[in-house]
Amino acid sequence: MELKTPEQIEIMAEGGRRLAGVLAQLREEARPGVSTRTLDRIAHDLIVKGGDTPNFLNYRPAGAKKAYPYTLCASVNHVVVHGQPSDYVLKEGDIVKLDLGLRHQGLNLDSAITVGVGSISRTAQQLLSVTEEALYAGIAEAELGKTLGDIGWAIERLVRKNKFSVAEGLTGHGIGRALHEEPTVFNFGERRTGLPLREGLVIAIEPMVAVGRGDIMQLPDESYGTVDGSLAAQFEHTVAITASGPRILTKMV
Repeated sequence: MELKTPEQIEIMAEGGRRLAGVLAQLREEARPGVSTRTLDRIAHDLIVKGGDTPNFLNYRPAGAKKAYPYTLCASVNHVVVHGQPSDYVLKEGDIVKLDLGLRHQGLNLDSAITVGVGSISRTAQQLLSVTEEALYAGIAEAELGKTLGDIGWAIERLVRKNKFSVAEGLTGHGIGRALHEEPTVFNFGERRTGLPLREGLVIAIEPMVAVGRGDIMQLPDESYGTVDGSLAAQFEHTVAITASGPRILTKMV
């Protein structure tokens, strides 16, 4: 686990601002009739045009059979995360998770949103609202004197209160020079347990929530979907632990 200097955090904040801008544009493009492959192309072009590098492209995480061949992860409906862009055309009522990262001046950023395509069901809208609220509940615990268990506890508590489920086995992570660093950031936990949060720690907090049971399975393209086929959502921010509280580095303005 590597703690970041104030100078590194400022670099990451600029990278996060750029990433948030790309995601904001993708959110507007995610509408009926648009393929997820088109969204991937837009994401790639915007990141490169800004002078940065797509950090998902050709990234091979531990345990993966091959490198990831796209800039964007676009996961539709029951697919929770790591969905590969394709010729699938978004339709009214879909929800699509847009998970994206970039490298700015040698440091990595990671963020995700879930977008409703056109008019979505009441259940889907509630899922999006609860998952985003869970993200901010976790971020609120990212303070000096707290622990990773406090973050996971806050996320899980809010999800269960709303009768949804945390997607099992999927976590957040440390981030900085590498896209995935220590520590692992679980979306469940017990208060005052786990790693104490230290100034300079930068983590990606990313609740992934399902309407159904939360059991997941790996799909043929190495994405993960819910076993019961229920809808799932994801929201994610890169967050720095600072003396003045949690600093969201990828916040949309």
